[in-house]
Amino acid sequence: MHQRAYSTKTWNQHPLNPKTHDASTVDWIFLVDLLNFSFWSDLDEADRTTPHPDRFAITYKGTAYTGYWSLCAAINRALDDGIPVTNAEYLATASPEELAHLFRSDTKEKVPMLEERVQLMKEAGQTLCKYFDGSFTRCLQLANQSASALLDLLLEHFPSFRDVHEFKGRKVFILKRAQILIADIWACFDGESYGQFNDIDSITMFADYRVPQALYHLGLLKYSPALISKLQGRENLSSGCQLEVEIRGNSIWAVELARQSIVRRYPGTHINAILIDFYIWDLAKEIQNDMTLPTHRTRSWFY
Repeated sequence: MHQRAYSTKTWNQHPLNPKTHDASTVDWIFLVDLLNFSFWSDLDEADRTTPHPDRFAITYKGTAYTGYWSLCAAINRALDDGIPVTNAEYLATASPEELAHLFRSDTKEKVPMLEERVQLMKEAGQTLCKYFDGSFTRCLQLANQSASALLDLLLEHFPSFRDVHEFKGRKVFILKRAQILIADIWACFDGESYGQFNDIDSITMFADYRVPQALYHLGLLKYSPALISKLQGRENLSSGCQLEVEIRGNSIWAVELARQSIVRRYPGTHINAILIDFYIWDLAKEIQNDMTLPTHRTRSWFY
C-alpha cells in the first residue's frame, strides 16, 4: 500500500467509476451498492483471471467485464442508452421486464439472482421517493456527516442491507453492503462534500467471498481441515450458517489486526479498514491465478 501510494484517490482511477462528483454520483453509488452482491459463477469453477467464455459478462466500450465490474458496466450502459436507471422514480415505476433488461448478458450465463435484483431496485426506488425526496443525498443530509447514523438509516429503511446474523446466541453485525456504500461515497468524494464523515474510521472491512480468500492466501487467516475440504469440494454454505459467519467475522478481525500492526510499524500513519479492504480486493484480482483455495460459495444478497 505504501509503495503504491494507495489512498481514496485510487477509487476514482477505474474507468467505470464516475468522473463527476455531484448528487447524481451519489445516486449512482447507491444503486451500485444496492446491487453489489453474488457475482460468483456456477459455470466458472476455475475462477481464474481469464473467465469461462460463457460466464455472465457485459461488454462496455469494447471491454468485457465480469463480476462486480459487470454491474457497473450494466448501469453505465443503461445511462448511455438514455435510461435514467439511477433515478428513484424510474426504479419505482419501471416494469420488472424493463429492469431485468438492464442486466442482459453478452454471454450464455444470466446474472445471478436476477429476480432479487429487480425486486430490490423497485423497493429502493419506492422507499427513496416516499421518505427521501427521491435521492440518496437526502439520507446523507439526515445522517449529518455520521457514518453510524447513515448505517442506522440504511438498516431501518432498506431491508436487504440488514446483514445481521445469530452466532451462538449473539447477534453479529457484518453489514457488508451498507458499509461499502458509505466507504464508496467517502472514497469517491475524497472525504469531502457528500463524502465527509466524522466517524469514517468506525467502518470495518467488507466481508465478502473474495477478500477472505485473499486473507487465507496471504496467511492472515487459517482454516480447519474440515473447512478446507468443504471449500475444495465447492460445497455451498448457507447464509448465516456457523462456518460462513466464522469466515466473515474472522476476516473483519484479521483486517483490524493488520491495521493495528501497520500503525505500530509506521507511527503517525493514518490507515483505516476501508483502505486495507480496497487494497486487498484489488490485490486479490491481481493474484487470482495464484490462489490455492476456492472462495466460499454462498448465494445471498448480503454480499
